Amino acid sequence: MGQLDAVDRRILAEVQADATLSMDALSERVGLSRNACWRRLRLLEESGVIRGRVALLDADRVGCPLSVIVLIRTSSHDAAWMARFDAAVRAMPQIVGAHRMSGDLDYLLRVRVADVPAYDRFYKALIARVPLSDISASFVMEDLKDTTALPLA
Repeated sequence: MGQLDAVDRRILAEVQADATLSMDALSERVGLSRNACWRRLRLLEESGVIRGRVALLDADRVGCPLSVIVLIRTSSHDAAWMARFDAAVRAMPQIVGAHRMSGDLDYLLRVRVADVPAYDRFYKALIARVPLSDISASFVMEDLKDTTALPLA
């Protein structure tokens, strides 16, 4: 898919805000006919601009209110270690985000757990799966902004 035009961006903004909108409601909000809106939405999906549609859950209500930022350094950067780490990250549902970093840190993980004892269990399970040189955790005290919406400007 080429460049996104203003209509594509309006469609994306609306579905980012509410992916449950009916096609009639979406087309009305973006100023297109139902069929034209459906065609554009389908093209955005087929081209991979829209990767999926999900439900956003309330972490408190599903039992994982504690958000933890985990900073990792490793002394090993070979392919076998990276494959083990990747497998560990993918196997542990508490990890909701994992990022390989430039600079002083090697990896940053975003983790969701019930409480500090649950984080301790997570920590022990992670270090049992893959050797790490240094791991540090910071517990989020307050979310000032936490969104899945991408800027479309």
